[in-house]
Amino acid sequence: MYDLIGDIHGHATELKQLLEKLGYTLEEDIYRHPEREVIFLGDFIDRGPEILEVLQLVRPMIDSGEAKAVMGNHEFNALAYHTEDPGQPGKHLRKHNRKNNNQHQDTIDQLDGEIEDAVEWFRTLPMWLELQDDDGNPLRIAHASWDDRQLQAISSCLKKYDGVTTGFLAEASREDSPLYEAVECILKGPELRLPSGQENLDPDGTARNMFRIQWYRSPRQKETCGSYALPPGPNPAPLTAEMMRQGRRACQPYAPDNPPVFVGHYWLRGEPELLAANVACVDYSVARGGALCAYRWNGEQKLDARNLVSVGAIS
Repeated sequence: MYDLIGDIHGHATELKQLLEKLGYTLEEDIYRHPEREVIFLGDFIDRGPEILEVLQLVRPMIDSGEAKAVMGNHEFNALAYHTEDPGQPGKHLRKHNRKNNNQHQDTIDQLDGEIEDAVEWFRTLPMWLELQDDDGNPLRIAHASWDDRQLQAISSCLKKYDGVTTGFLAEASREDSPLYEAVECILKGPELRLPSGQENLDPDGTARNMFRIQWYRSPRQKETCGSYALPPGPNPAPLTAEMMRQGRRACQPYAPDNPPVFVGHYWLRGEPELLAANVACVDYSVARGGALCAYRWNGEQKLDARNLVSVGAIS
């Protein structure tokens, strides 16, 4: 059975506490459980004070087969940040501007001479997982959302470029490419544009005129931008059909009879709860004083909020 752990962002102390709370013990420098396996939801890096320690903890678990993981948007961003643009020598696929530099600088500083090795390891992480337990019960894992059409687009390009190579990253970084939209959807989540003149501040304090949506469900009657946002917010502006038509990273609602899917990414706060009967987010903002969260999955197709386990942020 699997324990699904959300965004860690350089918080190794909390990760050790959570693993121990889940019954994992340190054996020969690797956390193990006699009956269970961890699946990490990505975003190991950036923001936190123990980024190197996190990688030193999770990589041996994954490389030895004691855990699995999917790529987060921060790992993908790091790949693009450290990859030169083949069409513009001297420039990188992710711009080295103030915003991106600030977001990634803690990782560069803390990993120091090990940054290149870490980035190469990020390249090996899958962007999603579709698994079964020993009884054939399915589950799905992606960092931000699940959409079969977008997954197929990524899969086709992975075959075309023979993995997450420079060619793949270059196409995925070009905003006019279908691959760009597919990767953004799966790793960052579908978004809608706010009404003209409106902006929100993201967790990094950047003003944005887009907002992440509750992609797993269809809008209700008289829905507002705030009630359809993920996480929900106070914005009372009506959600219109035109906004939905022009939505960025369009995503099909996740059918209630689909297998359970687990995501991170969304900076939720408060007491951990389910998003839907078959959708759980395990990102509860450990890097912003929240909690590091896990879901203990035992094969159930209807998820149970009592299986959410968390530890509060320390640093």
